[in-house]
Amino acid sequence: MAAPLHPDRHPFPEVIEPLTSIRFFLALGVVLFHYQLTWTLPPEAAGLLNRARLGVDVFFILSGFILTHVYLQGDAAPDYRRFIVARFARIYPAHLFILLAMLALVLGADLAGVALQAGRFAVPDFLMTLLLVQAWFPHQDAEWNGPSWSLSAEWFAYLIFPAYAWIALRLRHRPWLIIGLAILMFVVLDAAYRVVFGPVLPRAEGSMGILRILPEFLYGIGLYYLGQGIRVSQRASLVLTAGSTGLLLFAMQYPLDDRLIVLLAGPFLLALALLAKSGARTFLSARPWLFAGEASFALYMVHIPVLMVWRNAAEKLHGLPSNYRMSPWELALLLALSLAAAAFVHVAVERPGRRIIRRLFARRRPTPRPESGRFVHSDQGDPL
Repeated sequence: MAAPLHPDRHPFPEVIEPLTSIRFFLALGVVLFHYQLTWTLPPEAAGLLNRARLGVDVFFILSGFILTHVYLQGDAAPDYRRFIVARFARIYPAHLFILLAMLALVLGADLAGVALQAGRFAVPDFLMTLLLVQAWFPHQDAEWNGPSWSLSAEWFAYLIFPAYAWIALRLRHRPWLIIGLAILMFVVLDAAYRVVFGPVLPRAEGSMGILRILPEFLYGIGLYYLGQGIRVSQRASLVLTAGSTGLLLFAMQYPLDDRLIVLLAGPFLLALALLAKSGARTFLSARPWLFAGEASFALYMVHIPVLMVWRNAAEKLHGLPSNYRMSPWELALLLALSLAAAAFVHVAVERPGRRIIRRLFARRRPTPRPESGRFVHSDQGDPL
């Protein structure tokens, strides 16, 4: 029997199921964060939900982790054309569908006499959002669909993926160095962002939000290579997962610095990946939760338009003020509608759109078989 290429490496399974399912809970946290801005609970009762917005940072770290798993298993970077087509096919169909739906809603609101926020739905912002460049420049947040700023940041990371691949493939046997570089980059960018814009880096969104993903994506790459060298038992992986989850939730509930919460998200994701490597089975491997994780991108993208329609309709039909507080039953119904809309977008738009784009951009000549261990078109590489 041939010896393994890297005897110190213990590969992850091809599909890391807990990292698929956890995406649903991260997206749900962002949804509830936006809900808690308009509901009836007192602010002090929502500490955890107020920091659930940092689920976006966890997504960015997860992106680096999963795309390393999918594309950087060999000794060379993937074919860039195939990579960027696969990434475009993954994110753009749902983005375009929801953006056009927002355009229809804005035009319909004007015809129905519904007053929308002045200046929010400007033509230049629409074009920037259409091209996914709205988070590349310093400007006031004025997007057509708020969550799409993070999609713009993801797209930027995809475009510069060859630079990440160059670092990853040269330092893959020194994962702590990659993690150290990521932390150093984060510290430098955070200091610069605070000087120029004021808030800490995990608060960067529409205004230069790309700076937020740059170190976090690299952090995910380092965590992946670190995890490759770790072998744990099922019991140990369960303990690590429970401990890292509890620590992260505790840090989010109490006023720990946002930047430290982002740092703690790394061990949390690594523990979930080690859970899959150990063979331990939990509810995160159940089919319903895997589907929910796959549809998490649609939920993340669609919940603001659903919320906007709901509140504007309530204000118009019942004469409510624009700042009215939503009741628990109203929030429950709104969440159910958002989940249904997300399932529809995932099944009817994302999946077929992905297949159509890949067929349109497929090479006419046969594509060479990728080297062993690389899953070029695997949808496991869909962190959003």
